[in-house]
Amino acid sequence: MGRLSGRTAAITGAASGIGRAAARLFASEGASMIIADRAPEVNDTADAIRDAGGKAVALIGDAGDEAFVKSLVDRAVSEFGSLDVFWANAGISGGFTPLHEQTTDYWTEVLRVNLIGPFLAVKHASAVMIPKGKGSIICTASVAGIRSGAGGPAYSASKAGVISLVKTACNELYGTGVRINAIAPGLIETGMTKPIFDGARARGNEDRIGQLNPTTRYGVPEEIANAALFLASDDASYVNGQTIAVDGGLSSSHPVVRRKK
Repeated sequence: MGRLSGRTAAITGAASGIGRAAARLFASEGASMIIADRAPEVNDTADAIRDAGGKAVALIGDAGDEAFVKSLVDRAVSEFGSLDVFWANAGISGGFTPLHEQTTDYWTEVLRVNLIGPFLAVKHASAVMIPKGKGSIICTASVAGIRSGAGGPAYSASKAGVISLVKTACNELYGTGVRINAIAPGLIETGMTKPIFDGARARGNEDRIGQLNPTTRYGVPEEIANAALFLASDDASYVNGQTIAVDGGLSSSHPVVRRKK
């Protein structure tokens, strides 16, 4: 018996990276999966799950669009009879546009996907979880939302908003049995961070990626997926309203000059 046996889990941003790793892990732990992404490669994730003997339905759509998020929740219920876990994982970085070149349209899009998307997940997933008296909602934040230095202004603001959303929504859901938590990844090798990794490798600096955190390395999607599995399962039954940083210790410190040993 897996830790999610008999449950249905939905994950957005599941075409690659963290979302794909989590979808496959959740399915291996017994969950029936509803996975979504704007990219058609989400179908490849579903195929991999089914090839491994799991159950998966892939939907292509925008996690910041309310009609799509509601349809995702409705499909989980109609297809598998319930929705027990929802991970609002989809997000965009906004790139590296300098502050004085950013526009209100740029900010609106980053906030729409990264913050309004999780709000919509909370709104619609909790509506079907509350009658059951149980459920787990997970949102992807970032160490960029904890303090400066890990992302651009719009991205960082959106992720700080996710951290606040988790705290406030937790209390809005007081007494319902529905838990909501966030994960704040550090530097993880995904499609979003590909330019950072490609640039470092082109310069021959690959061994320096992740050197700022005490673990002295970057992370991989499976490490974030493992943290999400904990939050999704009954192992985290007393964890609510929290943001767990999975960052090699990066957010534990203010900037310091490292002394050579």
